[in-house]
Amino acid sequence: MHLTTSPLDWYVARAAGLAAYLLISLAAGLGMTMAAKKTFRRWPRFAVEDVHRFVGLLAGTFIVIHVVAIAIDAWLPFSIASIAVPLLSRYRPLWVAPGIVAAELLLALAVTNHYRRRLPYRFWRRAHYANFVVWGAATLHGVGSGTDRSAPWALALYAVAGAAVGATTVWRLTRNRLVSRRAFGLAGIAAAATAAAVVSLGAGPVRFSPKPWNAATFQEPLTGRIARLRGVTRGIVSMAGEGHGPQRVLIRADLLVAPGHIVQTSFQMEYLPSALRCAGHVTHVHARSFDATCRLPTGERRHVSAQWEASETSDIPAGVITSRP
Repeated sequence: MHLTTSPLDWYVARAAGLAAYLLISLAAGLGMTMAAKKTFRRWPRFAVEDVHRFVGLLAGTFIVIHVVAIAIDAWLPFSIASIAVPLLSRYRPLWVAPGIVAAELLLALAVTNHYRRRLPYRFWRRAHYANFVVWGAATLHGVGSGTDRSAPWALALYAVAGAAVGATTVWRLTRNRLVSRRAFGLAGIAAAATAAAVVSLGAGPVRFSPKPWNAATFQEPLTGRIARLRGVTRGIVSMAGEGHGPQRVLIRADLLVAPGHIVQTSFQMEYLPSALRCAGHVTHVHARSFDATCRLPTGERRHVSAQWEASETSDIPAGVITSRP
């Protein structure tokens, strides 16, 4: 399923997820106005119902795009099981699970809507209240696992959506029990409280700290392997390794050696997951370390050093790789 490492795929997944959430919020708000039998001057009730149904279908479409884009991405490897079964994901399982629940409940609601005329009205109406669970689970999923969850613009979207759903829900529950002024007052309080809760969660306990992307400066644990190929007059010594940490990199250093001196060197470093490559040469070689310089396609230069512990084999079980501009 992991077909691409392109950043475009991840942008599509994020955009589709946010679009689906906003559409779910709009559908929830429209559902509240319909349940309250609210009438509009310019829109007859059947038109509101058609819009509500269309918004639900559109939300389902964006959810499918969101799931497929995540499934084929190789940076965060999700299996089929981890996409379909809550709590199996290795990435923030407690926050991915509500998203899975929301998608599956929305699918179940779509089935009940399709067979609405064959189902008892009371059952269909009660099943429709699961839309609250869908919206709440989608909110937790977005605020808790979205990589944009702490961005001011994303928090603003979540806050506005939460305020709208909170206000319409309280207004629906109180409009027939309280005078209009008090019902609207409680709706305003609910809107403010919901928005504040969403912003507090996204900016506080689940705040997103992104991994560096093609970082100029980093220091990561290093593992790898050294290979030697000896000829009559010359030989090749190659070191291939991987930096494990927030900024993952692949490195390779090749030395063409002759008795008593180094004839030629080459060095390559590839950033993951962007596949951006930095090519250059080795400048200094020591028994268990080397220094190198390389240049990116943009012209920027990187100074890289690698050092590792002694080993009885050709493997490098533990080391450190450092990069600076």
